[in-house]
Amino acid sequence: MNKRPYTVVLIVPTGIGAAIGGYAGDSLPVARAMSQVCDRLITHPNVLNGAQLYWPCENAFYVEGYGLDKFAAGCWGLRSVHQNRVGLILDQGIEPELRLRHLQAADATRATLGLNLTDYVVTDAPLEVELRTSAAGASWGTIGNPGSLLRAADVLISQARADAIAVVARFPDDPGSEALQQYRHGEGVDPLAGAEAVISHLVVRTFQIPCAHAPALSPLPLDPHLSPRSAAEELGYTFLPCVLVGLSRAPQFVITRSGHCQATDVWADEVDAVVIPATAAGGSAVMSLSRLPKTQIIAVSENTTTMQVSPEQLGIKAVRVNSYLEALGVIVADRAGVSAAALSPTISPLNCLECRDRG
Repeated sequence: MNKRPYTVVLIVPTGIGAAIGGYAGDSLPVARAMSQVCDRLITHPNVLNGAQLYWPCENAFYVEGYGLDKFAAGCWGLRSVHQNRVGLILDQGIEPELRLRHLQAADATRATLGLNLTDYVVTDAPLEVELRTSAAGASWGTIGNPGSLLRAADVLISQARADAIAVVARFPDDPGSEALQQYRHGEGVDPLAGAEAVISHLVVRTFQIPCAHAPALSPLPLDPHLSPRSAAEELGYTFLPCVLVGLSRAPQFVITRSGHCQATDVWADEVDAVVIPATAAGGSAVMSLSRLPKTQIIAVSENTTTMQVSPEQLGIKAVRVNSYLEALGVIVADRAGVSAAALSPTISPLNCLECRDRG
């Protein structure tokens, strides 16, 4: 008998200082392990991006955050692709030498990895990204010229036939800031992540195609006390390679569940488990998926964040585990059809429910 593919969604929200996944691709080991205990792993760029480091998980769906929210709400489906043509947008505000570094990185992925890239577009005005931090400690940001970004994306889609969009925006340099120093030392919040999400959300919401972002920054001075969790971002001049690799196989969005759907399209009601940090349960995707009757929410206590929103506070039924290793065990048991209670040395006896005549 053929079983339905077992599907897991792995979420580590960006810009909230997650102890695992709040740095330079440091939740990628979790994704690699989780991809081995399920048939389909749906996750987002914050989990899989590690600057010039990446890992090809064949059964992983690389889904931008806004697209993941729409998928979780049941509005959009996900369709696997053999290969995407990836279009590249470069911010006009990037200096000539730094622009050339990014173009060389893009060419390297074509020559060395065989990726299919279209010609690139430079925005008609600087994007003017500004960074912000909320009172709760999360990072976010604004883009001064969103129209310029959207016009560039439109050119790539309509003229270059791009299936996915990679954006490189010039981010402010602030090498002496306390937030950046904390991040480089494996503490605090990624000061760039929230603004990156704003950029990709705008493109996905407008054009309904995959998008991810890589910031353009001046190289930082060497730091002998650098945290291994942040080290992937110190390897070169660009964070672009992992974005291009992820987008090259990112699923396309199916905007309507109609007669044009394919049997292999994935929809929210097929999700078996959602794995989240235990204090980050308030996101749109988690809220939507928690309403599905057969979807299990697994909350990992060890992955602390600056947020303080637990499943219990929101009335979400969740399985609490301490670590991702325990989460993997819960998924293995669930996929096997084994009650987690049966793996404990003590099992409570069955209770008798009272039947009452309703007549």
